[in-house]
Amino acid sequence: MRMRRKHNLDERLEAVRHLIIERTIEDLNMKTSVSQKDYINFKEVFGNDNPVHLEIGCGKGRFIAGLARFRPDVNFIAIEMLSNVIVEACERIDKEGLKNVRFMILRAECLPSYFPPHSVSKIYINFPTPLPQKGYEKQRLTNKKFLEIYKDILAMGGEIYHKTDNRGMFEYTVCELSQNGFALKNLTLDLHNSDCKDNIMTEHEYKYTEMDMPIYKLEAYLPERNK
Repeated sequence: MRMRRKHNLDERLEAVRHLIIERTIEDLNMKTSVSQKDYINFKEVFGNDNPVHLEIGCGKGRFIAGLARFRPDVNFIAIEMLSNVIVEACERIDKEGLKNVRFMILRAECLPSYFPPHSVSKIYINFPTPLPQKGYEKQRLTNKKFLEIYKDILAMGGEIYHKTDNRGMFEYTVCELSQNGFALKNLTLDLHNSDCKDNIMTEHEYKYTEMDMPIYKLEAYLPERNK
């Protein structure tokens, strides 16, 4: 079902424009646009040299807001494909007055156009759409196509954090990471009954937890970069 356009979307976006890093590459063909580069100057954007963390698919922003409060020493960039979705996350950050978060309306395929190589310390992929239908595998955010992108932008010692409520998606992600050079750690099949500390919940996570559904979580890294 197509999402209904939010009321006064243009006006709401304009009110939080200071939080949005604008796309500058006009080519809408992802196959050709990725060859163009207009790297973000993180120091210019945030005014400091703090490490950069990236959330892919921020939803309404509960998770990124919690992270930003918990880690004021980190700069966060959150991306979403649709302005209709990202506007609520921007409004949340603006209302809370958090200074260490910026947003981009961007598909994950286009990350190499804006993120310099080895510039991101952590990538968060929370509750991505599982896309179990036949033929949709390459669109999953933990498919090897995307893992190659993440390898390119992850810094030395960089990590991927992944959470999902979908067992099939989790098993798929474990296999894809393992087969594409990543090592796994802190893997759990029931996050909220584990000894994991400092877990920050997303909107989806609150909903699934209330339904007593297990949350699957893992962390991944590139061993050769952690030596």
